[in-house]
Amino acid sequence: MIKSYSKQYFKRERAESKISPAEREISSGIIIYRRYNGEIQFLLLYYGRSQWTFPRGKIEKEERSFATALRETGEETGIGKNDIHFVDGFKTYENWTYIKNGKKIFKTVIFYLGETDKKNIKLEERSQGFGWFGYRDALKIFYGPKNNENRKVLIKASNFLNNREKNGKRNPVLLKKVSDNTNNE
Repeated sequence: MIKSYSKQYFKRERAESKISPAEREISSGIIIYRRYNGEIQFLLLYYGRSQWTFPRGKIEKEERSFATALRETGEETGIGKNDIHFVDGFKTYENWTYIKNGKKIFKTVIFYLGETDKKNIKLEERSQGFGWFGYRDALKIFYGPKNNENRKVLIKASNFLNNREKNGKRNPVLLKKVSDNTNNE
């Protein structure tokens, strides 16, 4: 029994390792939030056709996930690294597959969590809008099966922040500003 299980496991592992880089796509982003009238609000970007998401984008060659998250958030929102206080201990992932040019693509998005007090958002051209939404409203926006992964990371971020606050850890000392060294992972 153990022997056959091992064979199945290794067959699956070999099959997964045959995925070429062209069939795997990795992106990174930041779940940005702010405090407004005592409520935590999350920044969501709108790209039309009911598509809302967090700031994110593809990791470029030789780029680290954290550097990508900073770059993409800056490009998509105008919020720079000096405008964000990152929450220590939070990192989460979205995973899904999609078809592109007849090929199955395995997509992973790495998310960090950061707070801002910046009010002015400068959207890139392809964005059609943005909004700051409380947790319950953001969950309503992420409806349907296409948004399962967005819902999961929103729930994780909200739970993480709520647990920190319950434990009295909303101390700004625990939120760190990003240094000029963005090669962190």
